Amino acid sequence: MENSIFAAVLLPLALAVIMASLGMSLIAEDFKRVFVNPKGVSIGLLNLVLLSPLLAFAVAHAFSLEPSLAVGLVLLGASPGGTLANLLTHFARGDTALSITMTAISSLAAVLTVPLFLRLATDHFGAHGLGEHVSMLGVVARVLLITVIPLAVGMWLRARRPERVAEIGGTVRRVTAVVFISAVAGVIVAEHDRVLDNLDVVAGAAVTLNIIAMSTSFAIARLVRLDSRQSTAIAIELGIHNAALAIAVGATIATVLTVPAAVYASFMFIPAGIFAWLMYGRNAAAPNSP
Repeated sequence: MENSIFAAVLLPLALAVIMASLGMSLIAEDFKRVFVNPKGVSIGLLNLVLLSPLLAFAVAHAFSLEPSLAVGLVLLGASPGGTLANLLTHFARGDTALSITMTAISSLAAVLTVPLFLRLATDHFGAHGLGEHVSMLGVVARVLLITVIPLAVGMWLRARRPERVAEIGGTVRRVTAVVFISAVAGVIVAEHDRVLDNLDVVAGAAVTLNIIAMSTSFAIARLVRLDSRQSTAIAIELGIHNAALAIAVGATIATVLTVPAAVYASFMFIPAGIFAWLMYGRNAAAPNSP
């Protein structure tokens, strides 16, 4: 299964399309917000690159996941925010610019964070069958090829042909949505026996991670006196991970690693959508008050 065309070719291509579409929505100023709004970006990124994977470790233990599924959940927790978090943040009247910046920078940081936490989780949970397949350098190369390079290509296209990119933006977003859904469906079909056998515990762990990550990150953002819109962006970023990245990386090692991300992708919009709906009214009533 690990050497199937789906795992080796279609999933990485799907993610490359998704990351290129993200790049086509970015400009250089999105990265400059790190210096313009360092507090919001730094708190959001700290939550993404440290809090989220640590919560995944804790949730995996709480639900007594088998080692391979536990590693898959940590892989998901270590993945950056997804592009759909930007759309949900916009719907919730959150700080969309902050959301885009966090997605972009965490996608770059994933070159280091994903391999690091994948290695740590493999050792911590004793997933011995996976150890020989988890090479730090190899995972770094995979993440670089399927995230950073397509992201850079998308940004280059926008800089060179902004009018054309604007024209095809809607089509690209629709294609991206189809690609993402197809990737998740492909994993569920390929691993349907394992998904069905572990659906109750994996779904419980995935939804728990989603809710705890959003609520904890929102509380932290408010404690450091970020305003409601910034806190909304940070919470949704923790609630909508780039499951496609976790699926693509996991599939190149062992398809069982993709199960938590596929289940998570099937459920994550329910808590995140409810949160966004609740924050829509709150952000309208208190636009800038901390």
